[in-house]
Amino acid sequence: MTDRSPFAPSRRRLLRTAAAGVLAVGAGAVAGPLLAAPAQAYPWGGTLRQGASGTAVRELQIRVAGWAASSAAKVYIAVDGQFGPATFGAVERFQRAYGLAVDGVVGPNTQAKLNALAKGDGSTAHFAWSEMWDSYTSSFAGGAVSAASAQENVRRTMYKLEALRVKIGNLPIHINSGFRNKQHNADVGGIVGSMHTYGAAADMYVAGLANRVIYQHAETCGFSGLERYTIDHQHVDSQAEFGRSWWWESGVI
Repeated sequence: MTDRSPFAPSRRRLLRTAAAGVLAVGAGAVAGPLLAAPAQAYPWGGTLRQGASGTAVRELQIRVAGWAASSAAKVYIAVDGQFGPATFGAVERFQRAYGLAVDGVVGPNTQAKLNALAKGDGSTAHFAWSEMWDSYTSSFAGGAVSAASAQENVRRTMYKLEALRVKIGNLPIHINSGFRNKQHNADVGGIVGSMHTYGAAADMYVAGLANRVIYQHAETCGFSGLERYTIDHQHVDSQAEFGRSWWWESGVI
């Protein structure tokens, strides 16, 4: 579990500085496995419990990343393949939310629920690639990382959004913007180095639900970037996982 302090400088000033240096490190760190593998029935290879390690634990961490905390906390689940206390806590929260036995052990029932959240094409139960790819090109190409890395980052964002969806009462989340290529990002006035160009951000709205409520629940989902809730959409991103500082523009609410 990673815990970093919020930062005070303006978002645009800090991210423009980060784009020149830190991002190059972050981009390599989060590329992760390429996308074709995780289909609907992931081959978990047996029961996973605290102390386990390996690729199945990495996949588990991706799928429970949105259950990073039970209340507002600047923490995220590191995808490091090591089943430690943070992953254990996330599994327990996942189990509780889905009506499973709460023991932090990832056996057949928990694995089946995790698999039910995945579609055969690698996207997730309630989010489609077409919602999240660049609307200019219908692809994940042309961003700050390779198309394969951007798509993998989008997949990880989708699992956090699945958790957020549960926490707001299983209401549909409408995506305004997911991945954006560099040209698209520039055209809409996005900052250089925007997390959208990495596939690690989403702008959304929920019909009939105040953005303030979305923001509050997103504080528990491992999102390290939260734009203020007083505009016409709610932005979330995972910038701390790219070596950036935490940025919750409206603070903790």
